[in-house]
Amino acid sequence: MLTAKVKECIEKSVLCWLATASNEDIPNVSPKEIFNYYGENYIIVANIASPQTLKNIKQNPNVCLSFIDIFVQKGYQIKGKGFIIDKKDETFSIMEAVLLKMTEGKFPFSTITKIKVESIKPILAPKYILYPNTTEEQQIESAKKTYGI
Repeated sequence: MLTAKVKECIEKSVLCWLATASNEDIPNVSPKEIFNYYGENYIIVANIASPQTLKNIKQNPNVCLSFIDIFVQKGYQIKGKGFIIDKKDETFSIMEAVLLKMTEGKFPFSTITKIKVESIKPILAPKYILYPNTTEEQQIESAKKTYGI
């Protein structure tokens, strides 16, 4: 389900946003810096400082994760089920190794959110839709100008 194109976008994305909801349907969205794909059907996220995310997933496993390449302004929205993996789980150390490469040991975490991907939808900046001849190169130049790069 996670194509090479989706994986490439994950690798280029600095942050993702993980949306959850409580049993009372109260939404929560939280930025996540340490995330990656895991196999063909999972996204894993280090739980660094997200008590509300953890609480919500334990109550309601439905999640939505979004990420974009900020320069190209294209990305993906992924919906699925979230599971909290702790150190007792036999697969924790394998997932932890993937995420530790990203943290360089600077951000401790004792649990991981493992998301089983159920659907994937592309995200495009409105400019691509309103002006269909927009190229990625033009969008990158525009983003650099906006960000002062």
